[in-house]
Amino acid sequence: MTSFSSLGVPEVLARALAAQGMTDAFPIQAATLPDTMKGRDVLGRGRTGSGKTLAFSLPLVARLAGLVPGTTPVRRTASRPRGLVLAPTRELASQIAAVLEPLAQAAGLRVTTIFGGVSQRPQESALRGGVDIVVACPGRLEDLMKQGVVSLGDVQITVLDEADHMADLGFLPGVKRILTATPKGGQRMLFSATLDNGVDKLVAAFLRDPLRHSVDSDRSPVSAMTHHVLTVADLADKREVIHHLASGSGRRVLFTRTKHSAKKLAKQLTTAGIPAVDLHGNLSQNARERNLEAFSTGGVKVLVATDIAARGIHVDDVGLVVHVDPPTEHKAYLHRSGRTARAGSDGEVVTLVLPEQLADVRAMTRQAGITATPTPVRPGSPVLVALVGPAAPYVAPPAPAAPPRSTGRGPSAPATSNAPGSTNGAAGQSRRRRGGRPATANVGSGSGSGSGRSGAQRSNGSGAGTTSRAAGSRDGQGAGTRQPARSSSGGGQQSRGARSGGSTQVYTSSSSGASGYSSPGSSAGASSGRSAGPRRAGRPSGAPAGDGRRSR
Repeated sequence: MTSFSSLGVPEVLARALAAQGMTDAFPIQAATLPDTMKGRDVLGRGRTGSGKTLAFSLPLVARLAGLVPGTTPVRRTASRPRGLVLAPTRELASQIAAVLEPLAQAAGLRVTTIFGGVSQRPQESALRGGVDIVVACPGRLEDLMKQGVVSLGDVQITVLDEADHMADLGFLPGVKRILTATPKGGQRMLFSATLDNGVDKLVAAFLRDPLRHSVDSDRSPVSAMTHHVLTVADLADKREVIHHLASGSGRRVLFTRTKHSAKKLAKQLTTAGIPAVDLHGNLSQNARERNLEAFSTGGVKVLVATDIAARGIHVDDVGLVVHVDPPTEHKAYLHRSGRTARAGSDGEVVTLVLPEQLADVRAMTRQAGITATPTPVRPGSPVLVALVGPAAPYVAPPAPAAPPRSTGRGPSAPATSNAPGSTNGAAGQSRRRRGGRPATANVGSGSGSGSGRSGAQRSNGSGAGTTSRAAGSRDGQGAGTRQPARSSSGGGQQSRGARSGGSTQVYTSSSSGASGYSSPGSSAGASSGRSAGPRRAGRPSGAPAGDGRRSR
């Protein structure tokens, strides 16, 4: 092993690293630090988790702070940083800043982050207060440059991290404009797993005679990482296998293809007694940070994510990565898998495969240089027990909502109303409103025994025509969520559903929380019957009873 001090790292920074338990350099750091400390442009190629962030953070801080021979400290100027790090995602920018902060603090430098999805006012304040190093995503940085909030004219050192991912996301045009705005004589470092999709042109245009260091290419599997391809017969088996894999004791990351799937799976696992958080592009920045913090600190052991977490998210001791939905290409597979077996630790990677996906997964793993024999599994298989131990008790997800359908009733059908969560499950109970005026609900139907509380029920009508409203729970699972349901009766009625030829569709919620269907005079829950409460009559409804028009 090679110590940081022997690679030219200033003693003050070596002590800051030692305080974090880091004394020996990783291969990518040992290969690049002697050159980057001297100010040379460097092209570093290395797989995810190889230690690239520290490899560029050390020379960035050391040279800007004047801690190496040939450099002098420069007084910081408002809105004119001297160091710039570009990253493709907000999460990666935050992770880089977290690595830089202790080093910058030891050297007397200031660091700030700039990215979208949050208010730019705090970023403006930090820049105008003077910072030495900016860690930024290209989009927001360009916005602030156009507004005159920040100038890159004093930048001495520029770093591009995960350049290939920036190319994949279409950021290279913006990156070129940003690099053009920095002085030509400055030091530039580019770190990337691959040089495709235009990254090679970026290197040719902006790096001066770079020294090239390649340690563990993107296609190099990690020796401490074990890969498993587990085939499941159908979706029902797959759900139980996912539950088993998520129920272990260590940290684990589950990758899905879509944002909706990530949110849904995290909710299902939590409901089943396995606390989980989600991470995807539909979350606000505050929600992303909150969920990632819960996972990083160990408050929650399961993170369900899209490919937004496949790069740059470093959390110690992730023992298992599960490809719930197999990725479509080998680079995504390797970057996802790289969330485990980091910094020399061991890790397991599992890909769940349905029969129709097997051919594509075989091709993908072959491209990635991974050898893994597909193994059929069922819920409770010994393979699963060997991976994560015995499974926690499986709780099946709620049944899906039943589709709406027409009742086929004629114009003289009685009115029905959606009032989820009636008190004690009693059908047709009515509650008097303030002032003693009676309220009528569940005319001809009952709602079941859901946990929601029916409230704000109102009815009025003329003769046989009535309108009732009942604000109850949205899906029968939580009390007090407002969802008005309207129905009108008389000759022909419409109840918040489609009206076609006098037929009526009525939606109600059962006690299990799944949406159901109730035809006039029937119950969608555990009981049925006509309301025992009095029906208020005599106030004109604005339409003759029985004419089929809606009254309020």
